[in-house]
Amino acid sequence: MTCGSYCGGRAFSCASACGPRPGRCCIMAAPYRGISCYRGLPGGFGSHSVCGGFRAGSCGRSFGYRSGGVCGPSPPCITTVSVNESLLTPLNLEIDPNAQCVKHEEKEQIKCLNSRFAAFIDKVRFLEQQNKLLETKWQFYQNRQCCESNLEPLFEGYIETLRREAECVEADSGRLASELNHVQEVLEGYKKKYEEEVSLRATAENEFVALKKPVEHSGKSEEE
Repeated sequence: MTCGSYCGGRAFSCASACGPRPGRCCIMAAPYRGISCYRGLPGGFGSHSVCGGFRAGSCGRSFGYRSGGVCGPSPPCITTVSVNESLLTPLNLEIDPNAQCVKHEEKEQIKCLNSRFAAFIDKVRFLEQQNKLLETKWQFYQNRQCCESNLEPLFEGYIETLRREAECVEADSGRLASELNHVQEVLEGYKKKYEEEVSLRATAENEFVALKKPVEHSGKSEEE
């Protein structure tokens, strides 16, 4: 580290030497942080400052003379400044004539994308509704299957009852067929008797007419 010192209005490092001149003083400052600066001067004069914030010593002609003073901080070192020449070039502020058209096209594209996005959202909502409808139908069919499974034993019992009744009817069909034949035979007998009675009645009516004519002629002759 460097320790700044002023000698005759010029800045030197702590390794610089300043020769005493008559009627002049040499002021040296050393910063705190354990830095020691030693300066050997011709004639046996020396100044040694150790840790004390900033300490200053002034020297004159006499040997070993030392007095305390106040000295400010050393001036900062001058650093090299680099300039980017590209930043010094003037900006090109030319207006693109197609910029307005490009902005208009971008707005139209944004509107189109917004419309497509809105349509996509509507489609998603429609699909969600369809999904809910399908879920409702699926639950309905599942519940229906449960109901059908509960009704299955009832239907099976009813079918079994109908089977028994059908078997009973088949067993009675033979008996009923024999009874039907007997009834048909009886009906045929009554039919024949009816036909015979009809023929007998016609014969009796003819005989009655034949007997009635002679009786009428005999009655007329008696009256005359």
